[in-house]
Amino acid sequence: MDTHAEVLDYLRQQQGAMIALLEDLVLIESPSTDPGSQGAILARLKAEFEHVDYRVTRLPARNCGGHLYASPAARPRRQPTQLMIGHCDTVWPLGTLQTMPLVSDAKSMRGPGVYDMKAGLVQMIYALKTIDHLGLTPTVVPLCFINSDEEIGSRGSTRYLRGLAQCVERCLVLEPALGRSGKIKTARKGVGRFTVTVQGKSAHAGLDPGAGASAILELSHVIQKLFQLNDPEHGTSVNVGVIDGGIRPNMVAAESRAVVDVRVLTRAHGTRIEKAIHALVAETPGVSLRIEGAIGRPPMEPTEANQRLWKIAQTLGSELGLVLEQGTAGGGSDGNTTSLYSATLDGLGAVGDGAHANHEFIDTDSLGERCALLTLLLLAPSLDFQPRRRN
Repeated sequence: MDTHAEVLDYLRQQQGAMIALLEDLVLIESPSTDPGSQGAILARLKAEFEHVDYRVTRLPARNCGGHLYASPAARPRRQPTQLMIGHCDTVWPLGTLQTMPLVSDAKSMRGPGVYDMKAGLVQMIYALKTIDHLGLTPTVVPLCFINSDEEIGSRGSTRYLRGLAQCVERCLVLEPALGRSGKIKTARKGVGRFTVTVQGKSAHAGLDPGAGASAILELSHVIQKLFQLNDPEHGTSVNVGVIDGGIRPNMVAAESRAVVDVRVLTRAHGTRIEKAIHALVAETPGVSLRIEGAIGRPPMEPTEANQRLWKIAQTLGSELGLVLEQGTAGGGSDGNTTSLYSATLDGLGAVGDGAHANHEFIDTDSLGERCALLTLLLLAPSLDFQPRRRN
């Protein structure tokens, strides 16, 4: 039996065990905004890594439950390395299981975090278990990083990801697949957040309106200028998602505010949008603007290195009987960061739907195949790719 068939056969035998582990992980609620809830799932994952003789380090964090870094206990020296990346936090608050319970049937599993992205964590664990059970030896040493703040922007874990990505030749991100066809994410939009605060002057709206300078009037002009920055042809979206201002209807508003979401396909577009937003000037007399924010997550672009890795995945998928396609995701992930430094593939996790939605689910039949693809990627030879180091 060749390696491809052996891997797929073993993982099909492990289907029940994979589903059981996934059920356990989903039943451990781990919202990003409740760091105390994340200790249990991090402990469970740590134990799973230790079962395949991986040494696990718990990395502390201020605003979340911490992160896990795992590497082989008997790690060979001077061999190239690769990094599997996942997150154990979810967008769902504690108690969600009471209204959105874990439900399994012959074809699917539903529940908070099952798709985004606890199924990906199961694939990560079982790829290592497959390699261990079959006595296979990757020429590129697999390392693992799991954070618990991805859903809130990876603000604390990004420094670890940057450091690791500059030391490995490729990164495999276990975020869920793109769409029901299971596309691999070879590009992601960059994400920016901006806040525009308008400072005006208050006055009585009936007795002396001319003495005031309306921050709300100016904000209406700012909002129109922001929406004019949308450029669908080049994949740039600018959305004013939150506004507030004023105190009472009979007062000229002294202050107003808009929070803006920006998505861009390239770093060049991100730079252009940043400059355009920060260059906004007030046109209402007596009013000033304070503009804060930037493109926080740079786009994951289809670089030459990323495309080389994609071609390998596509070939391996074909050998497993999978018809894989690549696609671009509108949301960001940790792959946006690692792609700046090393070859990155994203969306290697489960096939399903409903990320951040009440109908979140995965196709359980695809778990073994997706895990087999990941396992074979871990066994793929070195790309002879040198990570890019940036200051």
